[in-house]
Formats: sequence, structure tokens, C-alpha cells
Amino acid sequence: MAPPQGQMRPGRQLAVLGFIFVVLYLLVFFAGGASGSFKDRLEPKLGLDLIGGTRMTLQATNSVDGKPPTAQNLEEARQIIENRVNGLGVAEAEVVTEGNRNIVISLPGENRNLDEVGSAAELRFRKVLKAADGSGTAAAPPAATAAPGSVTPSGAPSATPSGSGGQGGMAPAPSASATPTPSASASAAAPSASASAEPVPASIEEQRKAVEQKVGAAAWQAASGLQAPADLSADPSLGDKLKPFSTLSPQEVAVLPAQMQFNVPTIGCAQLDKRPPASISDPKQQVVSCEDGASKYLLDQAKVLGTDVDDANAVLDQTNAWVVSLDFTGDGQGKWTALTREAFTNEGQACDATALGQDGKCRVAVVLDNEIVSSPEIQGVLTGNSQITGNFTQKDASALAGQLRYGALPVTFEPQESQNVTATLGASHLRAGLLAAGIGMLLVIIYAFFYYRLLGSVIFLSLILSALLVFGALVVLGRQIGFTLTLAGIAGMIVSLGVAADSFVIYFERLKDEIREGRSPRSAVPRAWVRARRTIISANAITLLSAVVLYVVSVGTVKGFAFALGLATVLDLVVVFLFRHPIMTMFARTRAFLSPRVSGLGRALPARSQQTQPRNPRAKEA
Repeated sequence: MAPPQGQMRPGRQLAVLGFIFVVLYLLVFFAGGASGSFKDRLEPKLGLDLIGGTRMTLQATNSVDGKPPTAQNLEEARQIIENRVNGLGVAEAEVVTEGNRNIVISLPGENRNLDEVGSAAELRFRKVLKAADGSGTAAAPPAATAAPGSVTPSGAPSATPSGSGGQGGMAPAPSASATPTPSASASAAAPSASASAEPVPASIEEQRKAVEQKVGAAAWQAASGLQAPADLSADPSLGDKLKPFSTLSPQEVAVLPAQMQFNVPTIGCAQLDKRPPASISDPKQQVVSCEDGASKYLLDQAKVLGTDVDDANAVLDQTNAWVVSLDFTGDGQGKWTALTREAFTNEGQACDATALGQDGKCRVAVVLDNEIVSSPEIQGVLTGNSQITGNFTQKDASALAGQLRYGALPVTFEPQESQNVTATLGASHLRAGLLAAGIGMLLVIIYAFFYYRLLGSVIFLSLILSALLVFGALVVLGRQIGFTLTLAGIAGMIVSLGVAADSFVIYFERLKDEIREGRSPRSAVPRAWVRARRTIISANAITLLSAVVLYVVSVGTVKGFAFALGLATVLDLVVVFLFRHPIMTMFARTRAFLSPRVSGLGRALPARSQQTQPRNPRAKEA
């Protein structure tokens, strides 16, 4: 026999809820990369504010017109940075875009220096045409000195073939003792016109005119007439004329012709190293770059680019030193062989005596962004894969290999904020968050049992089921979409307790109103549910809508608060429909539900008894 219209079967709703629990916890224990011990499978993904770690914010700075980069470029940069971070061997790194300019890197459980992962990493291989020391004299650069933790190698960097395919090797850069004769520097000719005949963009020409006005006509004319780095000790008056160039900013220096940047002795490496990387990225132009902050080089056009590198790995060589092994693409290998042949035979654009190595051969500079990683001497034509060697640590070699392997960023970033959270502080945050959540739930339960008695058990069980659903969802979402529970997320769940308690109050108080109006407790339950359901749905919908709006317009940890609040609200609705109403229907059929003291309906039941008493006094006496 079918149940009467409007009568529900609570067993069905409870069965659906049980099915949801079974599926959810099967996913927790057996799906989405679940592994390890029983305890490990029950651990949600925690944020760095709970377990410690590092957070860095990078801001795009390459926009000339002040506009932010395109969404496509920002997403491409995010993917490259994520690959670089993962290439460092960091587990569970989170790299997300924030707004239209920022990328936020979060490494829960890791305290690392992330300065290198946001560099542009535009790799160029250029033949060294001329060399000058920091004061601008046309002399071979002094021996490089080590800088701890720097990617730039020092000492005697070299590059050797990684196998038998190469002919000869790349010797170390020349030392300070390899000083050429004065006649060599004096006779250094300017590069051929064909190498610098590219038309100058109108915007660059306008900026050059602004720089010319800033330094003055005399200084500009003196700089334009230099054919080689000027010797200021021989002509002190020339130093006075060229002094205004020392006041130029790196951005202003970047718009000057390469010959002027190299020949003017008052333009130093301090200015050159801080130029925007894009200013020397054009492979068709000759550029000026520095090595170790002291040696200034005039470099030829880039014959081999970073896109010609197929793979780069940090490995140990035969001497147990860390090197970066380069594997070139098919076309890239041909370009690399041609470049080493040109440098070995000094063909094409000739390198002068200041740029020769110890054995009298030309050198090739490995230029990464604005700095020269190494400038080894070419001692043979290399037809096989090669290595960039030097005074690398494992960390330096891995960082450089990651930059080369994953390519150049489409936009330039500058670190804005870096925060390290210790594991001890994170653990204290976690304990505080869990303690606050526990106290909040305990207060709700105490109030529920004190005010609603038997109905308080419904509140207690509902909160327990909601907590289990939320916990399981956190574990699964952490594995599937990388959701990380932060302290802000715990705060969102604590706020959701108030939303859940509010729905209880609405339902139970509506139930009391139905009983006061003369209905029996059993008939009052379904009617109270129908009248309270709309209010409960409306209240939760408003909370959910607020969470969605907050998630869309917010950034950072506020998103975690909004997501946790919305998740807890949705799961609370599941518990309301599949547990709270069915269990109340079952309670309504028990004798305890009819007792004011046990059920928690308070004075509603006595009031109903008085209303249903006979109005005829004689009947009462009888």
C-alpha cells in the first residue's frame, strides 16, 4: 500500500546519505593518489600558515604603457614558474595568479629562496667581440671572484663536450695576466656596418634624444666619437666630458647604442646589470653585458638561442663537480656547431685581442637575462652536446637547469613580498584553529541540549555528520584540485557553525508554533518542515551567494575563507534534507517525543493540552 500523500519514508533519505558517505570515504582511502598509512590517507592538504613554509608574491613589471600583461601571458608565466618550482624537487607547491599582475608561490612545509624562479631566463649564446674592465680600459677582464649562492660561476668556468662527439673543448676564460698590448686595443675597429644596420624604432630614437639632452651636447659628441674604450688616465679632460653618463639610470642606459655603452668608461656594470632584460634580448643586435660585475663585454649577434636547447640537467661530471648538461634540438645542434666553428677559426665578425682566451681563441658568452653565466674559450668545433661548468653548487646548477629547461617567461617579474612561516608557528596556528572550532561546536551542543533536550541530540548528530562530510571533502579536494586548508578556511568553517545552528532554530521554533496552534507533535513535524524549509533554503542561499561573490572578488587567503564557508554551507544543506528532517520524522513516532521534559518542546505541549480540553464544565466535573 502506498503511503498517504505528503507522508515521507525517512529510510530512503538516510540510505542516500549513507551512500554519499560510503562513496566519499572510498575516494578518501582509495582514489586520487591515496597512499601511505591509514593516518596519512586521512590528512587533508594544509596551507603554509598551518604547517609552515614559504610564500612569495611576484608582480609583472614589463608593461611599458602601464597596462597589465594579458591574461594569456600571465597564465603562461604561471605555468613556467610552476614547472620551475616543481623542477627544484618541491612537493605540493602552489602557484596561482592573483589579480591581473601578481603570481603567488606557496610552498607548504618548505623554507626556500625563490628569487630565481621568477627571472625571465632568456638564454643567448653570443661570441665575445671585445672586453674591457670596469673602468673602461681596453684590457682583458680580471679573474672572476666567487659570490656565494650566485648562479654566475666564478674561478675558471668552461664548457666541455659531453661525450665523444665533440672535437676539443672549451677552455677557461682568460685571467688577468693575459693583458693584450696597447696597440691591440688602440687598433680595435668598430664592428662592421652590416652588423648594426638594423633600423632604430622611433620610440627608442625619442628616448635617445632625451638622454642626449640630459647628458649635454658635449658629452654626447665625445661619446659618439669613441671607436674603442677610452683611457681616462691618458686624457683626464675626456673623463670630465663623459661624467654625465654615470648619472644615467639603467633604463636610460638601455636605449643607448651598444658601441656607446661599451666605449664610454663612465657607464659601468652597476648600470648595465640592472637594465631590463628585454633591452638585450634581440638576437639580431650586438649587445653589451657584464660578467661578475666587473668585466664589460661587447657581444656579437646571438647565433644560438634558448629555444635551441632541448633539455638541461644538473649533473656531476668526472671530477665530481656540478655542471649543467645541455642537449640541443636538431636545428640547434647545427647552429651550435656553426657557432663554435666560427669562434674557433675567428670567422665572421672577428674578435679582437682583448676578447681572446689563454690559447688565443675566441670565446662564446652564455648570456642568461642580463648576466653572463660563463664565457669559455672555444678550443675546437663541438658537434655533440655540451656542458656549462663552473663553480656551481647543486642548488645553483639545478636552478639554472630549470630556467633553461622550461624557457623564458613572457613577462618580467619583480619580487614584492616573501614570507617564511616556521613549522612551529604553523603548528600553533593549527592548534588554535582547531581549538576555536571545537569550542564553538561545544557551545552550540551545550546550548542545544540545555534548550531543546532530546532535539539537541538531532543537532549534535547533524553537526557530527556535517563535520565528517566536510573533512572527507577537504581530503578529496586537496588531492583532486589542490585545495589547501588554511587558517582562514578554518575560520570560514567556524562561521558556518552559526549558519547551521540558525537552521535548527528555525525548524524547531516552527515546530513549536505548529503544536501551539493545536496540532499533534506527529502531524506538526511535516507541516513545520514545509514552512521552515523555504526559510532555511533562503538563509543558506544568501550565505552561499556571499561566499561565491567573496571568492570571485578576493585574493589570497580570503579565497580560502570563502571556499570553506561555501563548502560547509552546501554540505549543511545536504545534512538538513537527508538527515535532520528524516530523523525528526522518526522521532515524532516515539513516546519520548510526546514528553515536554524529554523532547525539548517545552511549554508547547502543555499549551496544546489546555486547548484540546472540553469547554463544557459539566463534562469536566463528570
